[in-house]
This record gives sequence, C-alpha cells and structure tokens, in this order.
Amino acid sequence: MLKILGKKTSINVRKVLWTCEEAGVDYLQEDYGSGFAPTQTAAFKALNPNALVPVLIDEGFVLWESNSICRYVARKACRDDLLPGEPQAAASVEHWMDWQATEFNNAWRYVFPALARKNPAYNDENAIAQGIIDWNQCIEIVEQQLRATGAWMTGETFTLADIVIGLSVNRWKMTPFTHPDVPAIDAWFARLNRRPAFLRHGNNGMV
Repeated sequence: MLKILGKKTSINVRKVLWTCEEAGVDYLQEDYGSGFAPTQTAAFKALNPNALVPVLIDEGFVLWESNSICRYVARKACRDDLLPGEPQAAASVEHWMDWQATEFNNAWRYVFPALARKNPAYNDENAIAQGIIDWNQCIEIVEQQLRATGAWMTGETFTLADIVIGLSVNRWKMTPFTHPDVPAIDAWFARLNRRPAFLRHGNNGMV
C-alpha cells in the first residue's frame, strides 16, 4: 500500500489523493505539515529536502513533487486513460500538468493569500489587482481549451490534466473577487462534480 505524507487541507496533497482514488490505488495518508507532524525535521528532510508535502513512499521508493506523484500513481496502476502510454497523447496531458505547476500556480501567488487567506503581509492593492488580471488570463486559456475540446482538458477522456487543473480552478472559483463568465469551465466543473473523488478532495469546501 502506498503511503502519502501530507495534510488533507493541502491542495497538492488533495490532487494526489484524488488521483489515487481515480486510479483505484489503495493508500495510507498521514498528516504532515502546519498544525500536524512537522516537516522541518531531519527525518522528514531526508525524504524531501524541501520540507514540503506531499511525499509518496512505496516500499522504500520515495517521491516528492505532487504532479510527479500523480504520474507515478497512474503508471503504477496501468491507467492509460489517466496518462496515456503513447508519446503524443501523453505529451498532451503532461504539458497541461506542467503549465498548471508553473504558469497557472504562479498567477495566484499574491492574490490568493491576500484575498482568500486574508494574510496581512499581502496588502499591496496594485499587486492584488495585477494578480487578478494574471489569474484571469490563465483561466481564459483553460476556457478556450475546453471550448475547443467540448469535454475534458485534452479531449473526450478524463485525464490527470483535469485533476491538477480542476483543483486550481476550484481555488480560483473560491477566491473572492469578480470572476468573468466562463461557460465552458462551468460545464466542465459540473462534470467534475459528478466524480465522487473530486467531491471528496476537490470541491469539498477547501481552497
């Protein structure tokens, strides 16, 4: 059984748990992170020198970085629907995963702690306004992609791209500011909400 170290409130831990459940892979989750078992210990840093969650342990094999863990889980379960084996189909999934981890996530680095977390250190109104613009620009990219596919992020099949981007879109939806109309995203989000694992680990009241 896989062991997943990381608290369930972490968006990156939740994407791994969602992937495990979609893939039908059994796991044991242990709470690590703020408010739970510490990650700044020598023992934890021996697993992940960044002292971040999640960390996967599979019979002595240790892996960190949430999107890499999601890929590993899909491949371990031989779930070619979640991550195809054919190179071009796999690249279609993985480039959206990489974009989510770089461009999409970076767009909300300031505005999310300012508006959702109410962190007083993030009080620059200009930075907040620019963050909203940047975040909405990424959302428009997702909207255009979903209009093109008419279904899921890479086409007619649900994949890992929908998992990682689904959690990011959920965070965007839950952060309080004026959102543009996104009918293709709204239809896709309704489809996500018919998946029990998304309701447990995605649209579950957590950001």
